[in-house]
Amino acid sequence: MTEQIQSELWPVAGVSGAPGAYDSKIAAGREGGGAGRGKRIERRVCAAAQRDGIEQGGTTMTQVSSKPGTTSTTNGNHAAAAQSQAQGKRALPGPELWHSAAHSTDKPIVYVNGRMVPKREAMVNVYDHGLLYGDGVFEGIRVYKGKIFKCMRHIERLWRCAEAIRMKVPISKEEMVDIQRACIEANNLTDGYIRLLVTRGVGTLGLDPRRCPTPGVICIADQISLFPPDMYEKGMRVVVANRPKTPIACLDPRIKSLNYLNNILAKCEAIDYGCHEVVMLNTDGYVTEGSGDNIFVVKGGKLYTPPPEDGMLEGITREFVIKQLCKDCGVKCLEKRMRLEDVLDGDEVFLTGSAAEIISVTQIDQHDGKKITREVRISDGEGPITKKLRARFREIVTSDHVPED
Repeated sequence: MTEQIQSELWPVAGVSGAPGAYDSKIAAGREGGGAGRGKRIERRVCAAAQRDGIEQGGTTMTQVSSKPGTTSTTNGNHAAAAQSQAQGKRALPGPELWHSAAHSTDKPIVYVNGRMVPKREAMVNVYDHGLLYGDGVFEGIRVYKGKIFKCMRHIERLWRCAEAIRMKVPISKEEMVDIQRACIEANNLTDGYIRLLVTRGVGTLGLDPRRCPTPGVICIADQISLFPPDMYEKGMRVVVANRPKTPIACLDPRIKSLNYLNNILAKCEAIDYGCHEVVMLNTDGYVTEGSGDNIFVVKGGKLYTPPPEDGMLEGITREFVIKQLCKDCGVKCLEKRMRLEDVLDGDEVFLTGSAAEIISVTQIDQHDGKKITREVRISDGEGPITKKLRARFREIVTSDHVPED
């Protein structure tokens, strides 16, 4: 490994490894949005591919020419593509990268480290530390009417999380947006879900991130459905997880890392008791979030949600509820530390997330590891404030003005 690579990857300037070092990044990220849409996808991705000098392998690809209305073709080979990737170079996906793959019946078409391939060919190296150690970060993003909902907020968070784990994203934010748009187009996606991943990259056995010279980038654009459609009106039953949230001093939950075992094991508790979700508490007994959603409580006409300091991910949908939907619907929202009894005493409870959107919680159970020991009914269905907020949300995301900022 060269000294140049070491200086680029370790450490990232201005990011400390001490607990709480992410706080300044979080605070900065909570203010405002990002830039709007960039230049046309085809122009940028082709320019980036030319800049990196990538040869595409495996098939004859159609490549966009610099002259409008003309195309050229190039024949590549797998060895050349492998060599380019080994050198840390990455082609960005214009139509020339997914042209042949798009005709496959094996959807979705997935972006993996510079290539657009069918799902069955979407593979990562077994020495990638994202696979070996869960070393990396990710985003889950919604697509509505072909638009990437709150795209730049997701991109900004992805970059903050990467910096927090001392990893440099190998492409620009604009190029990352272009990758998403190319995946949407390749899969003819109007409404769906995007999963962006940045892994530490291919390295050696052992934890040392300096052994991974080039982070990996993956983008999946597909469909997602977490809960039955009728549950959004009827509401869901959840269970309180006995497993606490990972303390901030150990692994800040505000870092959306590839290590989701804490959440997955909590989800297993929900499954054990016939539920779709959980309410997770921190080690001090304060409410944090669900296994993959933020939590809100309505009490006396006001909306309350746990503060980030109690150990939860600052969700993009959560932020949209607080800053946009509550304003539109005339609902006051406060961040407040809450014990479980505060939630159980609520008039309404609902969860939010990119995949979950907004969904009501009508019953919360507790268990002792063997059986349900307590059942608390919150409401008989979606409450009036939850219904109002969800209706406004659906109005926005089904309009011609889906916010991408």
